[in-house]
Amino acid sequence: MMPDDSYDIIVVGAGPAGSTAAMYAAQRGISVLLVDKKKDIGTPLQCGGFLPHYETLHELVPNAELPSTLEEIPSGCIHATTSYQRFIAPDGYSKGFHVNADAIDRRRFDKHLARQAAKAGAHLLVGTNVTEVRGTELMMDGAFGEFVIKGKIIIGADGPNSIVAKANNMLRGADPMGTGTAFEYEISGADADREAVEMYFGKEYVPGGYAWIISQGEDTANIGVGIREAMFSQGMCARDYLDKFMHEHPLASKRLEGASILSVVAGLVPVGGAPKITATSDTVIAGDAAGHLIATNGGGISTAMVGGKLAGETAADHLEGRCSLIEYDKLWREQMGMEIKTAVYARRLMDKLMLSDKLMSAAIRVISPEHMKAIQCGQLPDPVKKSLLKLNIGLD
Repeated sequence: MMPDDSYDIIVVGAGPAGSTAAMYAAQRGISVLLVDKKKDIGTPLQCGGFLPHYETLHELVPNAELPSTLEEIPSGCIHATTSYQRFIAPDGYSKGFHVNADAIDRRRFDKHLARQAAKAGAHLLVGTNVTEVRGTELMMDGAFGEFVIKGKIIIGADGPNSIVAKANNMLRGADPMGTGTAFEYEISGADADREAVEMYFGKEYVPGGYAWIISQGEDTANIGVGIREAMFSQGMCARDYLDKFMHEHPLASKRLEGASILSVVAGLVPVGGAPKITATSDTVIAGDAAGHLIATNGGGISTAMVGGKLAGETAADHLEGRCSLIEYDKLWREQMGMEIKTAVYARRLMDKLMLSDKLMSAAIRVISPEHMKAIQCGQLPDPVKKSLLKLNIGLD
């Protein structure tokens, strides 16, 4: 498509946050441009898809107003449904809790959300990079040519390395442990538990992080590692750790023996929390760009969509003279800021324990299934905090 010279709102990034923001803004009759560098929305895939059911999401972010698009996921976007989450300690001991969730097809799901934005009236411009941000004027170059497009408001939903955030000095503080790498394989021929999501710990296979096996139905699965570069052994990379997990882990390798790799997925995961500033008088950021992610589980689809909804609604309210755009920062922190902040604190406590397989195994034994679920939801019950602090004594 050939875009107009100007729009009320320009949304950069058509992932879950950006498409949600564009949909909610466009529903208000406001002119919206949704631009994405991908030529095919959802491809290449940069992150897998584990999405708890709607009722569980209310437990994850109880103060948040969830987007309508989370209430019912189209069946064509769901690989498989699970009912249990299992933690496997470095010594092989396992423990878990019940949670209903879907392993979703992110390619189809991202396209679905972009279609909802288009149906609401947003204009889509794919295969186009935003090369420079000058206030609310964006320089773009891509499959449809070069453009200079002016917006009244810019919403940056363009990932951990957001050009919109950088141009507006909305950056997170320096933290070598604050950004992880998710490196994944989609495989066939796997003996994955179809009812459970499995998370594996151990410094030999995933130092400072965890590996996972998530069934996608039949004999297909998503396996991966979420890991921080600061924890890598010399000469190792994320792919090396995933290969080691797949072929050498004493438990997982038996389940994955003979599996074939169908695709490779990789992306950055901002587990260091949100930047201090996420809104100015004419720009807001949402999703991974704003650190809208629960650091203890690396999940960010639902929180990104909550942030996107608030970004689109607040931008529309601002254009209608109902509020300042800066109000957005306060709104999203009220709805999910505590969970995001608490999860970062819990992650930092766990970072030290993960340096010792013995202590990590002890932590999994000590923490009850109920409290495990709370940690995954960005909560830190007092008994868990006391136990983790006790285990951390002397690690400095």
